[in-house]
Amino acid sequence: MIASELALSLAARGHSVHVFAHAVPPRLTKGDQHAVRVHVSGGTPYPLFPAPPHDLAAISRVLDVERSLGLDVLHAHYALPHAVSAIVASEATADEGRRLPVVTTLHGTDITIVGSDPAYLPTTRFALARSAAVTCVSRSLAERTEALLLGGQPLPSGELHVIPNFVDTDAFRPPPGGAPTGPPVAIHVSNLRPVKRVPELVRAVAAATEPGSGAEHARLHLLGDGPDLPAVRALVEALGLAARVRLLPAQAEVAPHLAAASLYVQASREEAFGLSALEAMSCGLPVLSTRVGGVPEVVEQDSTGLLVDLGDEAGFASSLRRLLVDHDTRRRMGAEGRRQVEHKFAREAIVDRYEALYRRVQPA
Repeated sequence: MIASELALSLAARGHSVHVFAHAVPPRLTKGDQHAVRVHVSGGTPYPLFPAPPHDLAAISRVLDVERSLGLDVLHAHYALPHAVSAIVASEATADEGRRLPVVTTLHGTDITIVGSDPAYLPTTRFALARSAAVTCVSRSLAERTEALLLGGQPLPSGELHVIPNFVDTDAFRPPPGGAPTGPPVAIHVSNLRPVKRVPELVRAVAAATEPGSGAEHARLHLLGDGPDLPAVRALVEALGLAARVRLLPAQAEVAPHLAAASLYVQASREEAFGLSALEAMSCGLPVLSTRVGGVPEVVEQDSTGLLVDLGDEAGFASSLRRLLVDHDTRRRMGAEGRRQVEHKFAREAIVDRYEALYRRVQPA
């Protein structure tokens, strides 16, 4: 999503932008996104491989575009596999007399993949070492990258650049009529994977809204699909929450759902940044989250939301109850969240930083 938004932002500034992917990103399927050229490289089925070699096809497509139209920089999102593909394409252009610089952005799964399977570590280190610049979406991710991926060794390109994600504050904005009326609605948006701990979130809602809590009529909206969906659906039924928990499929446009809610909740085990929380803040929602990863760099305790230590289930339920019953606190935190998004995470300021980095890595 961020890669697509960055591509659109750069195109709006007059840059020629090409996106290489094995399928058209959803954000780039709209008819008015013609300024960004998408090159789909699906790969040809080959009997020797269980799946088409998408990454090899992407390298070839990059080289085709470079030779026919010319490129100035390759920006890879995720070290595996995209930065590796970009590095190979860069080496191929070097053989023709001009090496394309590669900027690699880490979003978090590079850490979690290597953490669960160290077999990828040498390949990841190779991609980072050969990149002209490496960016991380949070200070927390940069620190983990230095410790887990680089082993404390400096990159040939120098420092890791921390450039946070951004949000379109025009698309993600508070509703014009103010906060919705009626029973408060907590909302969560994610792909329902174990790392998101959605069953724990459902249990917290059950505890926070038990009879006598003052939040008996509150609701929870869960937007997303994923492997945990059947277990979450079964848990909602078992806890008797079917009337107050809505399970909604993944949505192409989540802003209207956020604007119609009262607060955003997440109980993740890991978050490199917390983009959904940022989008919720842009819509004027307070955020309740576990205190993990880069989230404290987005959500400020007692100012724009509440943070609870991972594993403190009672504390999470108590904090959720507080936000559900205290309308004034929700309104105050939501307004401050919107202000901080406009000040620190608006699109133009972040795109400026990427644009400056692209210029910096250009050959002299």
